[in-house]
Amino acid sequence: MSFLQFTARRLVSQAYCGLKASSSKKQKFCLEMARPSSNMADFREVFAKAKHIAIITGAGVSAESGVPTFRGAGGFWRKWQAQELATPEAFARNPSRVWEFYHYRREVMLSKHPNPAHIAIAECERRLSKQGRSVVVITQNIDELHRKAGTKHLLEIHGSLFKTRCTNCGNVAANYKSPICPALAGKGAPEPETEDATIPVEDLPQCEEDGCNGLLRPHVVWFGETLDPDVLTEVEKELDICDLCLVVGTSSVVYPAAMFAPQVSARGVPVAEFNMEATPATNRFR
Repeated sequence: MSFLQFTARRLVSQAYCGLKASSSKKQKFCLEMARPSSNMADFREVFAKAKHIAIITGAGVSAESGVPTFRGAGGFWRKWQAQELATPEAFARNPSRVWEFYHYRREVMLSKHPNPAHIAIAECERRLSKQGRSVVVITQNIDELHRKAGTKHLLEIHGSLFKTRCTNCGNVAANYKSPICPALAGKGAPEPETEDATIPVEDLPQCEEDGCNGLLRPHVVWFGETLDPDVLTEVEKELDICDLCLVVGTSSVVYPAAMFAPQVSARGVPVAEFNMEATPATNRFR
């Protein structure tokens, strides 16, 4: 935190609380009032002047669409949590099980639709583009609901459920087949008692590039993998030029995305957080 930020926060705290707050009750009230402002009039004023808005979204923006996150208590597929399946090691050990997991997620997502949050963000981009202003959506989500809602300028930093990458030739391709291959038809049930389908590798999704036939994997960033450097470069470029940043539905705990908004805030750009509860990053924003 810079000296100016610290001084400003202290002054706000004193202004709200008075200088004679001695009791613990008054101190508690003081701390609460010193938190970032929720004054919508102030936000609208900043928003009206912004020319390049970066919107960072996470799983919370898709919650109302009924998208399972597989995080926290009860976040299991069969008897595994996502972090046990979404790794290169898990795929190397048991590609059939991992593909069952992702087949289930793909089929679920094909039945889901954008909610008012996705639509509002897409509408914001559409309206502002007519005014010569730009909006970029930087999402950690792999569900493509922003795309379905009509967002055009979209950076999917963790990839997409509906893209595949060949483990042999590296080709990345969009894939909306349902099922993605015949052997996965009817597979992927999430109940704990479900037995693995144990599908032979040659029957799992295969690359369709001429003469390749390599095993496909989901084109998503797994635990232990780094973000695509080209996508990261694009993100950094957008964050460097934005004059307002919105953080919507993300807990700000998954790195490196958790550092995007704090870095923007550190250079004096207003950041507005839209969440159901405070996050570890809340007090870094206005």
